[in-house]
Amino acid sequence: MKATNEKSPAGTMKALVYHGANRRAWEDKPKPAILKPTDAIVKITKTTICGSDLHIMKGDVPEVTDGRILGHEGVGIVSEAGSGVSNFKPGDRVIISCITSCGKCDPCKKGMYSHCSDGGWILGHLIDGTQAEYVRIPHADNSLYPIRDGVDDEEPLVMVSDILPTGFECGVLNGQVKPGDTVAIVGAGPVGLSALLTAQFYSPGEIIMVDTDEGRLEVAKTFGATKLVRTNPVEEIMKFTGGKGVDVAIEAVGVPATFAICQSIVAAGGHIANIGVHGKSVELHLEKLWSSNITLTTRLVDTVTIPLLLKTVRSGKVQPQRLITHHFALNDMMKAYDTFGNAAKEKALKVILTA
Repeated sequence: MKATNEKSPAGTMKALVYHGANRRAWEDKPKPAILKPTDAIVKITKTTICGSDLHIMKGDVPEVTDGRILGHEGVGIVSEAGSGVSNFKPGDRVIISCITSCGKCDPCKKGMYSHCSDGGWILGHLIDGTQAEYVRIPHADNSLYPIRDGVDDEEPLVMVSDILPTGFECGVLNGQVKPGDTVAIVGAGPVGLSALLTAQFYSPGEIIMVDTDEGRLEVAKTFGATKLVRTNPVEEIMKFTGGKGVDVAIEAVGVPATFAICQSIVAAGGHIANIGVHGKSVELHLEKLWSSNITLTTRLVDTVTIPLLLKTVRSGKVQPQRLITHHFALNDMMKAYDTFGNAAKEKALKVILTA
């Protein structure tokens, strides 16, 4: 799509700025500067919009304050590196992790980057994010990943910033998917489809995809889903499994109704793996689950699997670019939000914005 030709005054840049629930603007903001020796400034070349950005726009994440630049995914070029950055230099092409991590604190040493004592999910949340021309990345050595020479297609790598590790870590790994398992993924949006792609690492026997959108279910079928369920999911899945339920139920939406479905379809000894960002309370039916040996897991993505996932993407074993349905120029950010926010009507999965 054609971008606007607006230019920012010297020392400023264009950015997508949050101004409270359902209020956003594409406006001039000061270019970021090095604040600590471990910082790097990255010029964004490609970024995207996440479902959690939509939750922010709805007012579901009160920690995000008026004036915040949103976004936590992207690839770009290092334009400046602090004196304490040893792994990157200006001109290096990099993938930005959605999770900032120092690599030195106790949570980081446990692989819980999302709980880093000086990081975690801060981009586009507690500090300015990636939906802009430039972004400051704290703890750059542990929060950026190099794009090796000869790689021209950056679009699949944007998916490695967040969505692919989110589906893998929070859904597949937390759900302990095993060979032969019957897996149900409730929600065929980008995160659910990422869980579908990466669940196949472990050769489950069946992967049931649940969604109300017929178009998304058809996409899921091409990605490897073995059964599609659009209506009466509990009834259909229990019938399909002979009344036993599924070994792994992955919640990939973040609303009470889909969490309730997972509780109703999980088999004795099974796993419920929550991925969805919940803005409202849900009912936990412990009166039914207490005697069923159910494991319920929650997780904020740690991105510790980015190196592993990069290998699968580079080899072509996983092709996350198949999730991309729309392309925009970076200056068309407002239009991209309109499209992504009306995903069902626009048949949108992931959008890519190119600087």
